[in-house]
Amino acid sequence: MTMVQAMFYLMGFITLASGLFIAISKNLVRSVFMFFVTLMALAGLYVLALADFIAITQIVVYVGGILVLIVFAFMLSGRETLANLQQQQSKFIRIKKLPAILLAVLFFIVMINVLFKTNFDGLPWIQQAIAQKNTIGTNDAMIGNIGVGLMTHYLLPFEAISILLMMALVGAAHISRKEKGI
Repeated sequence: MTMVQAMFYLMGFITLASGLFIAISKNLVRSVFMFFVTLMALAGLYVLALADFIAITQIVVYVGGILVLIVFAFMLSGRETLANLQQQQSKFIRIKKLPAILLAVLFFIVMINVLFKTNFDGLPWIQQAIAQKNTIGTNDAMIGNIGVGLMTHYLLPFEAISILLMMALVGAAHISRKEKGI
């Protein structure tokens, strides 16, 4: 086993374990912290896949933006709301959740079956691209092209998303206010 494979398995295990902890945990503070661990491990997987730009975007957007928004909303929520959320008795496996659990297990079995039976190197469109030398190698010009495209052709959607995130932050702050007159 090479070092890259060991790092992949380690990052994959950290991602899956912290994601499972988030789903099972009843403590909101620990769940938010483990969400941070999940996002950072996912960025590590992107680095191992040689997708450096996606890894940096993952850290900047999700860890730096979305996670901060979640922490901000968590800090603005009242103690009563948090106490009510943590006191709810919700077992992980219940009769009500049985159809959803069965469906999730079925999808997981199908996904694992497809992954083990697919020969990715033997796919016709991959063989055709290799034969025609129609492949893209990794270089710094690709990241530069993404940045130029994002700041020229896609500037309006980029700014619209930033305004939408700002509106969500202001809306979360407004909803969390305790004034009854508004």
